[in-house]
Amino acid sequence: MTRKISSFVFTILLTWMFVIPVTALEVNEPELESVSPDAVVFINYTGPHTVIDSLEQIKNIGSSLGTVIATNPESAGTAGNPARYYVIHAVDPETQAGLDADILIVGENATVDHIRNLRHIIAAYLTAAYNYSEQDAQTLAVFITVYNAVYRGNMDAFNSKYKPVVTQNLTSDKAGLALNYQDWPGKSQIVIPLSNPTGGLSTIDTGVISDKQVVESLREEEDMGIDVRKDLVDIKEREADIAEEQAAEAQKQAVQETEKQQQEEQKLAEVKKEAETAQEEAETARREAEANPDDVEAQKEAEQKAQIAEEKQQEVEEQTQKTQEQTQIAEEKRQEAAEQQAVADQKREEARIDRTEIAKDQQKLILAGRTPDADGVYGLRILDDTFSTMVKLNKTNGSVIKESPVTVIRGRTLLPAGENYMAIAGRTGGNAAVKVVLLDTTNMEIVAESAEFASEQSVLVQDGDAYYAVIQDTNGWVLGKYNSDLKLLLKSKITVHPATPVTVTEAGICVTATDGSAKLLSLSNLDEIK
Repeated sequence: MTRKISSFVFTILLTWMFVIPVTALEVNEPELESVSPDAVVFINYTGPHTVIDSLEQIKNIGSSLGTVIATNPESAGTAGNPARYYVIHAVDPETQAGLDADILIVGENATVDHIRNLRHIIAAYLTAAYNYSEQDAQTLAVFITVYNAVYRGNMDAFNSKYKPVVTQNLTSDKAGLALNYQDWPGKSQIVIPLSNPTGGLSTIDTGVISDKQVVESLREEEDMGIDVRKDLVDIKEREADIAEEQAAEAQKQAVQETEKQQQEEQKLAEVKKEAETAQEEAETARREAEANPDDVEAQKEAEQKAQIAEEKQQEVEEQTQKTQEQTQIAEEKRQEAAEQQAVADQKREEARIDRTEIAKDQQKLILAGRTPDADGVYGLRILDDTFSTMVKLNKTNGSVIKESPVTVIRGRTLLPAGENYMAIAGRTGGNAAVKVVLLDTTNMEIVAESAEFASEQSVLVQDGDAYYAVIQDTNGWVLGKYNSDLKLLLKSKITVHPATPVTVTEAGICVTATDGSAKLLSLSNLDEIK
C-alpha cells in the first residue's frame, strides 16, 4: 500500500506563533526527484474553519493529560476522556525486558484534523508530564507521529520492543497513527516509547523514534526533514552529555564504594585471623581439659576459650555478610558507571552518524536548488477542477522548492498581500468553511482567515490596496472589500450572484446582482450607482 506523510517538517517549530484551530484544517539513497512508495504523507484538512480554537486551547488538551501523569510517573495510570483524548501510562517496574510507553488515544469524538495540531497536543503533553522544553517537545512530537505512522498496525514491531503492559493495550487495527485525519478519531493508539519514566531528557527513547525507517520517511519531505533532524541530533548530544556526567558521578561513587569494600575486606581478614587464633586457643584448652578432667580451672578455661572462638566465628560470619554487601554495592556502582558510559557512547555515535547523513542531504538540496532560502517565485498548481495549491519555484531553474500543505485554494487566483498572499480557500461541511485567507511565504500555510464566509464560486480581485470577494451577509451574498490584513472595510448593500464577475473601473465596480442584472457599485462605499 502506498504510504504518504507530508508536513513540511522543518517549519513545524515555527507554527506556535499563530492562532490555529484544533480542528485545524491546517516520526541506496533516494533521488530528489522521486518519491518512495513507502514515503509517509499525512493527509490533513488545510482550509478555514467555522469555529477556531486558539493554540493555547489546543495545547491545553495535552498539558491537562500530562499534569495527571506527572503526579506519579513511576506507576501505571490513565488520564483524560476515552471518547476524546486519553492517555494510558503503561509502565511496569517489575519487568525488565522491553520498553514502557505512554499510549495516546484519539477518541471517536476528538476533532483534531491536522498533524500540526496533533503534534502540539503531544508536545504539550511531554512538557507537562516530563518537563521537556517546548522546543524539544515539538521535535520529539514530529518523530513520534512519523514513527507511529511508519509502524501503523505492525504488532510484530510493537511486540518485539515493548513490555506486555504496553502491548496488551494495543490492537492491530488501531496501533500507531493513521495517515488520513478522517481515520484518527476512534482509530488511533499513538505509542510514545519511554526509556525511563523519570529519566529527564532521556525519558523518551530517541533511538526508537528515529530508527532507519523513520528517518527515511522524513528524508522524503521536500526539505528532507533537515531542520527537525538537526534538532533531534542536538537532543541526542545533550543526552550523551548528561549520561557522561552521570557515568562520571557513578564512577566516583564506585571508587568510594570500592575503597569501603577494601576496608571491609581488611576487617574480614583481621576478624578471620582473630577467629583462627581463638579457635586454636580453644582447641588447646579443650585438649588440656580432656587430659585433666579433675582440673576445674582447666575445664573452665576450655569453656571460656570455646565461647570466645564461637563469638569470633560469629564475627566472621557477620563481617563476611557486610563485606559481600559492600562488594555488591561497589559492583552495582561500577556497573551503573559502565551502563551510563555505554549510553553516552551510543548517543554520541548516533548523533555523529546523523550529522554525517544530514550534511550529505544538505548538499543534495543545495545542488538541486531546493534550499528553503533559495530565491523563488510563488504560484498555483492545479489539483483538480476545483482546487489548487500554492507552490514556490526556483527562479533560476524552475524546480519546485516547496509546496503548500493547503490543498483547498479555490478560483485559480493567488494575489500578493503585503508580506503574504491572499486566496479564497476551504470546503463546506462539518467544521470546514470557505473563507478569504492569507498564506505566508515561509510555510505557505494559512496565517489568517476572514471572519466572514466566502462564496464557493467567488472570484478574488485586487485593485491597488483593496481586495474584493463575494461574502455572506444576513441578507445573502454581498460584495466585500478587504485590506491586505484581511480587515473588512466595506460590504455592498445589494445582494449579488455568488459567482458574480467583479470588474473594477474608474467609474465603479461592475457586478451581477442576484436577479441577473448588471449593477455598478461606488468605489467609495459600494452603494449602487443609479
